[in-house]
Amino acid sequence: MRRVRAGQLETAYVEHGPADGAPVLLLHGYPDDIHAWDGVAPALARRGFRVIVPYLRGYGPTRFLDAATPRSGAQAALGADLLALLDALAIPRALLAGYDWGGRACCVVAALWPERVRGLVTVGGYNLHDVAADIMPAAPEQEQRYWYQWYFCTPRGEAGLRANRAALARLLWRLWSPHYHFDDVTFAATARSFDNPDHVAVVIHSYRVRYGWADGDPAHAAIEASLAQRPRIDVPAIVLEGAADGVRPPAPAGAHAPRFGDLRGARVLDGVGHFLPREAPEAVVAALEALAASA
Repeated sequence: MRRVRAGQLETAYVEHGPADGAPVLLLHGYPDDIHAWDGVAPALARRGFRVIVPYLRGYGPTRFLDAATPRSGAQAALGADLLALLDALAIPRALLAGYDWGGRACCVVAALWPERVRGLVTVGGYNLHDVAADIMPAAPEQEQRYWYQWYFCTPRGEAGLRANRAALARLLWRLWSPHYHFDDVTFAATARSFDNPDHVAVVIHSYRVRYGWADGDPAHAAIEASLAQRPRIDVPAIVLEGAADGVRPPAPAGAHAPRFGDLRGARVLDGVGHFLPREAPEAVVAALEALAASA
């Protein structure tokens, strides 16, 4: 475990592989932590990559540097954290891979600071919120899948997360990845990360701000304004999706292309759910290798 001061955070991370290898950053989602990449990071390290796997804000040992900093979970904050981490580690350019919240951070940096990104593997595609459009209702089936988001937007949901953060996470793992048969030891290794003192505040804010029910951190207002323009991602990119994703089903064929200027591939994996790096780590490794070879 290593720590570095980066932007608003003291970010905790683990590192695999040679220090002079081509850098790859792997970013986890909610409700998960760095163990999402246990099948990916060592395989990349054996191939000579320098692999950095950080805990996001509100997870594990990562801490805010200032008690007065808003505990924002907004996409702009996640992107700013990733950019700050690249700066703190003196990494001018890296391969990025992420899913869920981590995929959002990767997409933010790829869209707004493309010179820092050698290539992008994004689970779920163009993983940026359109806050103006998201306030409109979706199809009833999708509204049902997002039940937890509406729950977190209520005082009852905030209290429920505080009281049952591990039990809620375990339920979401089962619902979102119905074919992923994890054991108690695997889940417990990650659930400890939810004991972070800022976890509840960051999670609740993440789901409220994306629908306009909470304000973002003013420090990131310029980033959020840029994201509101729905910028295209022009770095070399590969999209991966799980056919059995219980919260965000795969997009129709061809739907990703308009959002990417250099899309190198889009693959839907049969029998794989939302926690794709856990369920199909070899697909992530192959995608990153392909980008490294062509970039």
